[in-house]
Amino acid sequence: HMNREKAIQMLKSRLYERALEEKAAEKNKVEAQKMKNEWGSQIRSYVLDDRRVKDHRTNYENRNTDAVLNGDLEGFLKAYLMWDGN
Repeated sequence: HMNREKAIQMLKSRLYERALEEKAAEKNKVEAQKMKNEWGSQIRSYVLDDRRVKDHRTNYENRNTDAVLNGDLEGFLKAYLMWDGN
């Protein structure tokens, strides 16, 4: 009986360790997907004196800044969906 109990305890310990490793791996995966808040990591630039809005991920550019600032983001959304699908 002692061998069996010891084996069960070892199995529980290994399963617990594996669960911790899987949880840590999932957390690392989520953290890796987060954008870093660093210089040069911006997604979009609004250059109003040049009348240009550009999405740096997709390279989509719109020169109608007034429309973009008023909520016309359809071009950006389509470009992102095309970019994200690849």
